[in-house]
Amino acid sequence: MDIATTRAAAKSSLSLPNILTYARIAAIPVVVGCIYAQSIMDGPLWLRWVAVAVFIAAGVTDYLDGYYARIWNQQSAFGRMLDPIADKLLVASCLLMLAADGIIHGWSLWAAIIILCREILVSGLREYLAALRVSVPVTKLAKWKTTIQLVAIGFLLAGEAGDMIVPVVTQIGLLLLWASAIFTIYTGYDYFRAGVHHLVKEDAG
Repeated sequence: MDIATTRAAAKSSLSLPNILTYARIAAIPVVVGCIYAQSIMDGPLWLRWVAVAVFIAAGVTDYLDGYYARIWNQQSAFGRMLDPIADKLLVASCLLMLAADGIIHGWSLWAAIIILCREILVSGLREYLAALRVSVPVTKLAKWKTTIQLVAIGFLLAGEAGDMIVPVVTQIGLLLLWASAIFTIYTGYDYFRAGVHHLVKEDAG
């Protein structure tokens, strides 16, 4: 790699859209730490509101990084690689912490398991299809799934603190989590079907 290419790659990795993605990753230990301190360490309930605020800010960066990348023509291979990873890290970390917290429990654990398994499945399929130079675009339904998923996690992060203001906050979060899990199954099947289609073509070729 020559000097010009190296400088271009460095400049691309420090573009505003990518910086917003870094911020989303940096938000993960803050959100997890707040819920851990409040639930496991018996800290004050206001820590849950801090977690919710940081989580919402992280969710906003998920929209803004793609928006600025498009309008400023700063889309890059690095950003396309890192953006879905940041999303999956944020969602997986929050779901695991909420399960440890006990907010997600009983049958609701199956919704979290479905979501996590789908993320692993899609990541594996994307890696395989990328090796074949096949792009799998994100569907509108998948975007709706992500939105519902993030809203559900936001409600669940509020948890007990939210229930003190509106008693059904946790229940709404769990219902939305199940709705997200149902969308997850459908969109995951779409990705799996696309992967199998290309796998069959590859073996036949």
